[in-house]
Amino acid sequence: MAYTEDQITAILQKIIHPSSGEDIVSMKLVKDIEVKGTKVSFKLTFPSVNDPLKNSLKKACEKFLLDVPGIDEVDIQVETQMRPVSPKAEPEVFPQVKHVIAISSGKGGVGKSTVAANMAAAFALTGAKVGLIDADIFGPSIPKMFGVENERPEVVNKNGKDLIVPIEKDGVKLLSIGFFVSQDDATIWRGPMASNALTQLITDGDWGEIDYLFVDLPPGTSDIHITISQNKKLSGAVIVSTPQDIALADVVKGISMFQNDAIKVPVLGLIENMAWFTPEELPDNKYYIFGKGGCKALAEQKHVPFLGHIPIIQSIREDADTGSPAVLKKNSTAEYFKNIAEALRIEVLRNQAN
Repeated sequence: MAYTEDQITAILQKIIHPSSGEDIVSMKLVKDIEVKGTKVSFKLTFPSVNDPLKNSLKKACEKFLLDVPGIDEVDIQVETQMRPVSPKAEPEVFPQVKHVIAISSGKGGVGKSTVAANMAAAFALTGAKVGLIDADIFGPSIPKMFGVENERPEVVNKNGKDLIVPIEKDGVKLLSIGFFVSQDDATIWRGPMASNALTQLITDGDWGEIDYLFVDLPPGTSDIHITISQNKKLSGAVIVSTPQDIALADVVKGISMFQNDAIKVPVLGLIENMAWFTPEELPDNKYYIFGKGGCKALAEQKHVPFLGHIPIIQSIREDADTGSPAVLKKNSTAEYFKNIAEALRIEVLRNQAN
C-alpha cells in the first residue's frame, strides 16, 4: 500500500508536543513530506536552537510511522529555524537601561545565583544604577540572597499601563518570580508558561534609569535563554562554573549556544567558582577539591575572557543564607568579587567599543 502525503500528515498529527499541548503539524514543525514507495521523508523544524525535545520528538515520529503497515523506512532531518518577530510587534523593553548582562551556568549547583547577586551588589558599590532579574523561574533564590523573600512588589499605573515596581536592597533593584509564588510550593510550569512569566518581568518592570541590568538565568540551555538572548540590548553573557570536568562539559554547550549564528551573543567571560579550599587553621594551603584551573584553561581554549577565581569560603554561603551578599563586607573575600566585577566591567566596555 502506497501512502499519500495527506495520510502521513494525519499520522503525524497524533504526536503532541509536551510543552505546548498542540500536535506537531499544527505547530508547523513538519515540512516537506515525501513518500517514495515504503520510505517516508520529511523535515522537523524547531524554532529554538537547543529545544530539549528535539530528539524525543524525532524518535516519536519514527516509532509512529514504522508501526504503520507498509512503511519500512523513515528519514527525518532536524533543522533549526529561528522565527523572526516583527519589530512592530516587539514591546519596547528596557528603554532606559544601558547594559543587560546575562549570568549563566551549564549546570546547577555551581554558585551561579551567588555570583549574580554579588556582581550586582559589586557594581552598585561603584555608584552605578543596577538592577537584577531573577530569571531562574524554577528555582528563584535571589530574594533570599538579598533578605527580601517576604517582600511583595507594588504595581503602579504609568501612561495607562500597570508596571511592577522592583524591590530595592543594597542599591540593587530586584524582580523575581519568587516574589509572587509561595516559598513552600514547587513551581510546576511548562516551557511556554515559564517564558511568559519571564517576559512579563522584563516588559512590565518599572526599572527607570539603569546602568547595568543583570539577569540570573536558569542552569543549562532552554527557551528562557532564547527569550533573553533575543533582546537587542543584551550586552553579553557570563558563564559560571566549577573547575570540575563534568561542569566544564556543560559550559562548552553554553558557549556554543550563545555563539550560535542564530543568537550571536558575546560571551563576556568565564568565572571559576569553588576554585580551591583553604582551611582557617592553614591559611597558606590550597586544596583543589574540584580540580585545578579547568575553567581558565577552557576559556583559553575557546578564546573567551577569563574573569577570575572564587575559592570555597564558608562566609560566602553564610552571607547568602542571611541575605547579605559577601561583596558588601570589608574583608578579603569581598575582594574576589570586586576584582571580577571590575574585569567584567572592562569587558562590557571593550565589547561596546567593538
